[in-house]
Amino acid sequence: MLDNLVDEFLVYLRANQNFSPHTLEGYGLDLRQFTAFLETEGVADIQAINYLLIRKFLAVLKRDEFAKSSVSRKLACLRSFFKFLCRQGYLTNNPVLTISTPKREKRLPKFLYLDEVTALLNLPDVTTDLGIRDRAILEIFYSSGLRLQEMVNLRLIDVDLSRGYLIVFGKGSKERMVPLGGAAQRALEQYLNIARPVLVAGNPSDPPHQVFLNYRGTRLSGRSIERLMDKYLNQLALNRKISPHTLRHTFATHLLENGADLRVVQELLGHVDISTTQVYTHLTKERIRSVYLNNHPRA
Repeated sequence: MLDNLVDEFLVYLRANQNFSPHTLEGYGLDLRQFTAFLETEGVADIQAINYLLIRKFLAVLKRDEFAKSSVSRKLACLRSFFKFLCRQGYLTNNPVLTISTPKREKRLPKFLYLDEVTALLNLPDVTTDLGIRDRAILEIFYSSGLRLQEMVNLRLIDVDLSRGYLIVFGKGSKERMVPLGGAAQRALEQYLNIARPVLVAGNPSDPPHQVFLNYRGTRLSGRSIERLMDKYLNQLALNRKISPHTLRHTFATHLLENGADLRVVQELLGHVDISTTQVYTHLTKERIRSVYLNNHPRA
C-alpha cells in the first residue's frame, strides 16, 4: 500500500510539477528511505503514521549523522507527500504539520580564486572537438552562472550570439535572459561552428535540439558534465571538492567583489528571494577579512 502511494505521488509530481529529473529522483530516494524505516517499525497502514513516528525517523537520521541540509530536504519531501495524501483523501490529518524544520547550517559556498578559474578554463585541449565543447561549457558556467540542469537543457534556439545572450529556463521553468562574456561567446561560437557539426554527424537521423552533445551526437547528460568537470579538476590538483555549482558560486562572488549590484546578481542567478543571493555578500566579507589578516603587518 505505502509503495503504491509513493508511486502515485511521484507520477503526480512528474505530470503536474516543474521539478527537474534530479529533484524527482531525490524525492523517490527519500520516500523509499522513509518507507523502509516504517517497515522496521512494523507500520504498514498509512493511517498509523503520526507525528511521533516522523520525529523518530528524524531522530534516526540525526543518529546516522545526516547533514542538517539533508534532513531538511527529506522533511520537505514528507511535507509534500502528506499534503498530497490529505488532498487525495487518503488521510484526514497531516502528521507533519506540527513538526518544525531544523535550522540549517550556515555554510559559505565554495568558490575558485581568479587564478584557479583561469587555469581551469585553459585546461581543455581545443585541438579536439570534445575539448572545444568542454571549453565552451566551462566558459559559460563561469560567464553566466548557469545551474547544471540549465546547461543540460540549453537549446540552439536559446542562443543569441549576435547579441551575446542566452535564454535560460530555471527552477519552476522561470525564464531569464543571461549575458555571455566575450570569452564565452567566442568559445561557444567555435563549438557551434566547428565541433558540434562533427558530433551531430554521429547521430544524423535524430539530431537533438540541445546545444551540448556527447561523442555519439546525443544530448550531454548532467552526470557527463560532472565527470568532465572532475577530469579537469583532477588535472588542476585542487585539494578540495569542486562541482559545476562551484563555478556558479564563483561567478556570483567575482561579480560582487568587483562592485556588481546585489539585485543585478540576483537576476542573473535567477534567485526568487534576494536572501538567497545575500550569502555571497558574506562570502566577499570573509574574503576581505582573509586578505586583511594575511597582508596587514599587525593583524
